Amino acid sequence: MLLRLYPNNMNTNTNNIEDRNIVIIGGGTAGFAAGVYTSRAMLEPVLITGEALGGQLSLTLDLENYPGFFGNEAGVFIQGMQEQAERFGTEVKFDTVTAVDFSQHPFAVTTYEKEYRAKSVIICTGASPRTLDIPGEEGYGGRGVSYCATCDGFFFQDQRLIVVGGGDAALEEGIFLTKYASEVYIVHRRDQLRASQIMQERAFKNDKIKFIWDTVVEEINGDADKVTGATLKNVKTGETQLFPIDGVFIFIGHIPNTELFTDVISMDEQGYLIVDEMQRTNINGVYAAGDVHDHVFRQAITAAGAGAAAAIAAEKFIAELENRTYPGN
Repeated sequence: MLLRLYPNNMNTNTNNIEDRNIVIIGGGTAGFAAGVYTSRAMLEPVLITGEALGGQLSLTLDLENYPGFFGNEAGVFIQGMQEQAERFGTEVKFDTVTAVDFSQHPFAVTTYEKEYRAKSVIICTGASPRTLDIPGEEGYGGRGVSYCATCDGFFFQDQRLIVVGGGDAALEEGIFLTKYASEVYIVHRRDQLRASQIMQERAFKNDKIKFIWDTVVEEINGDADKVTGATLKNVKTGETQLFPIDGVFIFIGHIPNTELFTDVISMDEQGYLIVDEMQRTNINGVYAAGDVHDHVFRQAITAAGAGAAAAIAAEKFIAELENRTYPGN
């Protein structure tokens, strides 16, 4: 079965076919970890980055909790992952997968540039920010509505901002925005946060951060050029108010990037890929790692571990396919 992520009129070069041992789909922590392990196994993998190099880390400035990484800048960490993978022989392609065919072996993976025929595939496509799906959100995208504080915070010097959410990401990004904004209002639909204790303590101690509890954003308002306010509704009283604001940053969770694999790879009710303890999907030879299957931990370190595990499993699969000895057997 051939699955397409983009309309049929997209231009993809399927005449240029290249045989590979392993194709890794996705350039985040899981993907690069898989690249390191498979390239050290002399499998010469190709890694297709997709649109966002670094995955979710590309939306984060500080990386404080990755063991052994003593810098804070996530961008430096992403660059290091890529350089390490390439040093061992991973070919990194800044391209996007547009279709896959797992109905026969070798598997077909089509990108804008060419088609790959792979003995094994490791899916590391991650997840994307969830939207509020309210009036004004899409229309003011890039004009006051953002899902990345590190990308857009600089443009809100001395302005009032809303951050929507109650988890670690919302508080982390809210704290970061205080470097620029005059005030940051955390809007949360409940009366207590879901974030870790350390992040809550940091937010509560920050004089620039205020909390609006039991409240949702019903509409994002503005003029022809930018956001000027947000319509807030208290979920307990039903009361609404027009809250003057200069920007809205949304951090309410993620949607797994699995549309490409619909009706082929088994998924749970939320759309996350289902894997076993060996990172195997329901298709023999196809593996998944990182936020594309993990909706519990969603950490860079757990994604890296899953990527390494998927790589080891894929190496063993290819060894058995080629009837050769695999280390540990």
